[in-house]
Amino acid sequence: MEVLRNKKTLQDFIERQKEMGKKIGFAPTMGALHNGHLSLYEAARTENDLVISSIFVNPTQFNNAEDLKKYPRDVDRDLSMLEKSGLVDAVYIPEVQDIYPEKAESLHYDFDGLENEMEGKSRPGHFDGVGTVVEELFRQVKPDNAYFGEKDFQQLAIIRKMTEKKQLHINIVGVDIYRAENGLALSSRNQRLTESRRDEAKIIYETLVKVNDWFRVVSVSEIKNRVKDIFDDQKGMNLEYFMIADEKTLKETDFFYKDKLYRAFIVVVVDGVRLIDNMHLD
Repeated sequence: MEVLRNKKTLQDFIERQKEMGKKIGFAPTMGALHNGHLSLYEAARTENDLVISSIFVNPTQFNNAEDLKKYPRDVDRDLSMLEKSGLVDAVYIPEVQDIYPEKAESLHYDFDGLENEMEGKSRPGHFDGVGTVVEELFRQVKPDNAYFGEKDFQQLAIIRKMTEKKQLHINIVGVDIYRAENGLALSSRNQRLTESRRDEAKIIYETLVKVNDWFRVVSVSEIKNRVKDIFDDQKGMNLEYFMIADEKTLKETDFFYKDKLYRAFIVVVVDGVRLIDNMHLD
């Protein structure tokens, strides 16, 4: 596994691979890797000649400097995990100036309103930061296929929209949420919970399963009431929001239309740790 620590080294590497006609699969990360990340590389391994990872904590995705400062960083651990997996051929670890040569500022994007829903309501500018770093990484890595987890479904939708509008000719692949045995969606944030709390947090997944059972049988307003009741009974768990939205527009719905696809989205704060999850409704 090659470790590429600056833009020039990456460019030389990519040029050699392209000359050999290699098909490149790519999944960017901000480090703090876990098995959910490895599932992206497993998907990429089956469809590409070469699989590339990147580790870069993007400063423009953070709404305040303290969150950026606290973000977990352990590149040696991440590299060891990728090496042991045998799934990745090269890892790009750029410096800030490799991504932002002048100043670490976001470009402004029009994502057709996707950026104004859900997470965008409380995190102004966040998705401009996502679009900026992913576009730059795409232009440097030049992948044929790029892989993103469905746990961050809004981010996946926004990257698809950016790729389409910028005409980047990259196939964006959504990968199923990787879950622990109890159903809890894997996240680096889970490590901040005690083992017993991680087990209790399985109620988030169990609630989504119930929502899928109620889908099209019970009204949206009644489903929302039932979800609220579930978390009202949980000590130390605060339901930040629950919504059912159109998968294409991410706009919340209050009625089910037969010709549309829907997804349930939930955010629960457990002992101060913010956990997100979602599920396609069928």
